[in-house]
Amino acid sequence: MKQIEDAHGPLINPYLAVGLGVLAVSFSSIFTKMADAPPTVIAFYRLGLATLVLLPFALRGLPLKELRSISRQDLKLAFAAGSLLALHFTVWITSLNYTSIASSTVLVTMQPLFVIAGSFLILKERIGTVALLATGLALTGSIIVGISDFQVGEQALYGDFLALMGAGFVAGYVLIGRSLRARLCVVSYTFLVYGSCTLVLLGFCLATSAPLYPYPGTDWYCFIALALIPTLLGHSVFNWALRYVKATVVSVSILGEPVGASILAYFIFAETPAMLQVLGGLVIMGGITVFYLATRQEESRPRTVGLPVSDKI
Repeated sequence: MKQIEDAHGPLINPYLAVGLGVLAVSFSSIFTKMADAPPTVIAFYRLGLATLVLLPFALRGLPLKELRSISRQDLKLAFAAGSLLALHFTVWITSLNYTSIASSTVLVTMQPLFVIAGSFLILKERIGTVALLATGLALTGSIIVGISDFQVGEQALYGDFLALMGAGFVAGYVLIGRSLRARLCVVSYTFLVYGSCTLVLLGFCLATSAPLYPYPGTDWYCFIALALIPTLLGHSVFNWALRYVKATVVSVSILGEPVGASILAYFIFAETPAMLQVLGGLVIMGGITVFYLATRQEESRPRTVGLPVSDKI
């Protein structure tokens, strides 16, 4: 794996990297839709295969040295991050059985609110007024996207609650990553998090009697694609960027995922978005753009938490 930073900071613009990460995670719903396996099984193989890809990189150089000397507290935090990611996948996917896709998506994308609160209270990171207003604009776009498909009723309320829990879980995952990435290189951190996430998801599969095999070849292609693109090129890029940008930057950027997924669905599945979805998508992208500009103006140069950590392997 190439060195992507030097002693003076990242060699790749972290804001650009986050944008590319959003494009990568936009493929998540595409490949998930193409697979026939149960959602928890898809998530298990997605994270499990990603962990296997990272294994040879984790067993050499700096990552191996860090893994051997990692403190018990950081190990617990990494396991907590992986568990939160697994819980996010589980409760959000389950929410789709009780409420509409739009309702679930809108509520799970409320995670920037949790990240903003956590960043301020735990990480002591402040967000400027313009950036805060831009976040509100992007969240408004998410609501516009799903407003035509909201459902009411006892079942829908339960599904909405699960989706909102999913937002809280993924926010915790991002906040822990912002803290740990100050002390661990990206390979060490992602290997520990994806590995613990895989173990928790395996437990969920066994507890629900979800069959781990057999599945057709097309499903395995989807499992591999999910591991390589939205996980390694998506979530891993977010994890890398968390050393250089605030947790809120990653969190707000993820709001662009439904927009990217809608564009991909148009070309792959010929799914034409409704006018409200187009309008909401434009509002989301406008909010994210303003947020980026405002955040970069607030920071004269990239800031890191704690002591520098090399990502050289």
